[in-house]
Amino acid sequence: MGGGGGGERNSMGVLVPTVNAGETSAPAGAETEAAVVGTEVVVVTERVAEEEEEVDKDILCPICMQIIKDAFLTACGHSFCYMCIVTHLQNKSDCPCCSHYLTTNHLYPNFLLNKLLMKRSACQMTKSATPVEQLRQAIQQGCEVSVKELDSLLSLLMDKKRKMEQEEAETNLQILLEFLQCLKKQKVEELTEIQNDLQYIKEDINAVEKRRIELYRTRGRYSAKMRTLVDDSSAMTVRPPLRDKGSGAIVSSPVNLQEQGRAGTSQTRNTDTRAPRNPQIVQRKDDNQGGSDSQDPNQPGKSLARKRRIHAQFNELQDCYLQKRRYWARQSQKQGERVANIMNREGYSAGLEDFQSVLSTFTRYSSLRVVAELRHSDIFHSANIVSSIEFDRDDELFATAGVSRRIKVFEFSSVVNEPADAQYPVVEMSTRSKLSCLSWNNYTKNHLASSDYEGIVTVWDVTTRQSVMEYEEHEKRAWSVDFCRTEPSMLVSGSDDCKVKVWCTKQEASVLTIDMKANICSVKYNPGSSAHIAVGSADHHVHYYDLRNISQPLYIFSGHRKAVSYVKFLSNYELTSASTDSTLRLWDVNENVPLRTFKGHTNEKNFVGLTVNSEYLACGSETNEVFVYHKAISKPAARHRFVSDDQNDPDGDMGSFFISAVCWKRDSPTIVTANSQGTIKALVLAA
Repeated sequence: MGGGGGGERNSMGVLVPTVNAGETSAPAGAETEAAVVGTEVVVVTERVAEEEEEVDKDILCPICMQIIKDAFLTACGHSFCYMCIVTHLQNKSDCPCCSHYLTTNHLYPNFLLNKLLMKRSACQMTKSATPVEQLRQAIQQGCEVSVKELDSLLSLLMDKKRKMEQEEAETNLQILLEFLQCLKKQKVEELTEIQNDLQYIKEDINAVEKRRIELYRTRGRYSAKMRTLVDDSSAMTVRPPLRDKGSGAIVSSPVNLQEQGRAGTSQTRNTDTRAPRNPQIVQRKDDNQGGSDSQDPNQPGKSLARKRRIHAQFNELQDCYLQKRRYWARQSQKQGERVANIMNREGYSAGLEDFQSVLSTFTRYSSLRVVAELRHSDIFHSANIVSSIEFDRDDELFATAGVSRRIKVFEFSSVVNEPADAQYPVVEMSTRSKLSCLSWNNYTKNHLASSDYEGIVTVWDVTTRQSVMEYEEHEKRAWSVDFCRTEPSMLVSGSDDCKVKVWCTKQEASVLTIDMKANICSVKYNPGSSAHIAVGSADHHVHYYDLRNISQPLYIFSGHRKAVSYVKFLSNYELTSASTDSTLRLWDVNENVPLRTFKGHTNEKNFVGLTVNSEYLACGSETNEVFVYHKAISKPAARHRFVSDDQNDPDGDMGSFFISAVCWKRDSPTIVTANSQGTIKALVLAA
């Protein structure tokens, strides 16, 4: 049986343990009683809720279904809000509940219901009131309280007040302490930064003074050498006396005496006449004796002008110096002490050398001087706006284009050297539409690309004056085109159709298309890469793309408040952008950070041009001026205003006309500019 029982248990599986019936009888009864009580509580609660709901229904106005306000009773026994029933009776003469005939004469104030509603409202306010409000209401309503109870209550309130005041004071002190600690930390950091800056300045002062001493010594040795050469040359001019062969004594013949006399007289005269012929020698000698630093008579004036420029832009230069010094200090910490100890041949640190380059180039120029001027207009076209100016790869030719539907190519040397009436384009090509942008091929000298208002991108052969390729895929006006510098068969264009297209001169269709959400105002290849382009868009941003993955931009540079009209590369990692928010911005495309914002010109609606070289940025202004900025300084370094030659518009130079195109001559302080009047000027940076 045991075996059989075991087999039965195994067949049923593991059973849940049980207890005897006697042990479960009492708890079962208790649970039943608790369940009954719980059910009764729920029923009572629901009943109370239903009664409250029924009460609420009884005090609702049948018209607005809200709690009755200013209750009035009708002759048929129904209550309404006074305003509700009066409004109803203006349209109908019956009771809304029973349709009994009713007029305003059959309405009576329901004082009892109004009193009940007021009590109900007071009860609800009491229930929802805070303990303080309830206490205030109880006292105001004349609640009977003994003096002892009031004293106890007052004592309790005073204790509560003191506790709350203490807590508030502790909180205020904690906040004050945290503020002071934060301020102390900030000031300590500022003090540390100032101390580091002072250390940089002391080191740089020592390096500069050491370099000045070396230059002074070198100049002293040079002056001494020059004096020796002068003395030797003077000794060579004196004829040696005749000597007797036997005795070796000097023989003075009458002829010799006469010659010596003449020589002495002529030597005196020659000395007098020689003095002004060698001003440099005399100047060096005086400098060496007097300790003057200047050798050129014009040098003091130039030095004074450069010092004035320094003081005029002192804050900007100070920020530039500290920025470069701190940057190179951080670089030395990252890369180790070996970098920190690297000095140039003059004994300067990397930061000081970098700043010296900025200071020398920035203070060298302060104005723009006109070296040539010509007119782009002709008798067949009244539209004169020049939209684009571009130099060829050798800076020998520059091309202009605009709304006159003509591309004109000029030889720069002829424009500068020949008179204005003899300046004619060496090549001229007509187009079907107004032109917006030009770009020379950096490899094939005679190839020039253009974009026009019909969305057509054309590659021209300047030698034959014929188009080589025409691309017509853009659906709207094309604003910009650019040849790749590293891959000369590739070019890129941007249009109002919100598309960027990459083309190849070896095929007729586009190679790549980037769809964007806003109009494209400017496109530019990175000069060091055929895979990276910058796109200036009407969405206020600069989009930097890697053409190997166009699903999304590599970076998006944000900061402009209006459309980005131009983008240009200063180097492989420095990108500048222009916007109709009257600013230029400089970006680092490697680090994805903004570097500087340039302000001074006015540009709110027109394309005013942008051009860059390794050190300077230049742009136009809607005040008919050209502005030049140094890339390390936010304020203009130089400017030039075009003066209108329109007799009927004396204020045209400020209002009607604007600068429309600018272009640097590479590795040169020369810039070619044009305005909306069709005037083209070659300007050069001057002191």
